Amino acid sequence: MQYETIRIKYHSDGIERLKYIDGKSDWIDLRSAEDVSLKKGDFHLVNLGVSVELPPGYELIIAARSSTFKNFGLIQTNAIGVVDESYCGDEDILRMPVYAVRDTEIHVNDRLCQFRIFTHQPVIRFEEVESLGNKTRGGFGSTGKA
Repeated sequence: MQYETIRIKYHSDGIERLKYIDGKSDWIDLRSAEDVSLKKGDFHLVNLGVSVELPPGYELIIAARSSTFKNFGLIQTNAIGVVDESYCGDEDILRMPVYAVRDTEIHVNDRLCQFRIFTHQPVIRFEEVESLGNKTRGGFGSTGKA
């Protein structure tokens, strides 16, 4: 098995150390490093308590956990967060931008989001054509229509 190393600096002793999600997934949970009270309509950048140095050629994607909306009434405002390998200083702390759809409270160590790393996209060459020459599938949103 091939391993990659992510160097990590913890900014809080109150959060659990990073680990895989109990063998169920290759995503890794991120936790709040602060207590926050939000009113409906509030925006906040939740401090996740860690800075990372990714291996060369990788980027990190942060996404909300499937239970984040149900448990906290929070929407991640940028849908996903993309962290490139240049965001690697001691004070480049991972954060989750959230919008509260109801009054809610976040506590230190609450699992809010998750991450995984991906290799950089290869260099792409665009070739402009008059037609792609393929059968049309039905347009955007057509899957599952009777």
